[in-house]
Amino acid sequence: MNDQSPRPRPPVPQRAHFPHIVRDIIRYADLDPQGHVNNAKFATYLETGRVAMFRNPDLGIGVPNATFVLVRQEIDFLRELRWPGDIDVGTALVELGRSSVVLAQAIFQGEACAADGRATLVMLDTITRRARPLVPEMIAKLNQWKYRGP
Repeated sequence: MNDQSPRPRPPVPQRAHFPHIVRDIIRYADLDPQGHVNNAKFATYLETGRVAMFRNPDLGIGVPNATFVLVRQEIDFLRELRWPGDIDVGTALVELGRSSVVLAQAIFQGEACAADGRATLVMLDTITRRARPLVPEMIAKLNQWKYRGP
């Protein structure tokens, strides 16, 4: 028997909490037999948000012989998404490690948050295939994308 009470759910993220927002569309192919967006597609939408932020030319976090790889992803599903429609994916920095970045992300349809989660990425040396420390210039640029919520 478990004596622990359930962990309280943090407040639902708001669009204003995310300094980086990218728009995507719900495709008919994203639906499952229940007629709503399949849960696996939520991970694809979140990937779109991460890639759009990290590949933003203004961010300029490219480091020679390095790339970022996803090592952990958490998603909390809050409401259904249905076709047709547009969504917005918010992405923000919440934590920096020695060689890792933790991002908060959320999917919005209108002002309603349909899902939120976290993603941990590690900077990988493309030659050695091992984790590589973040460089100070990159950290300074990533800090502009800090999470703006509680």
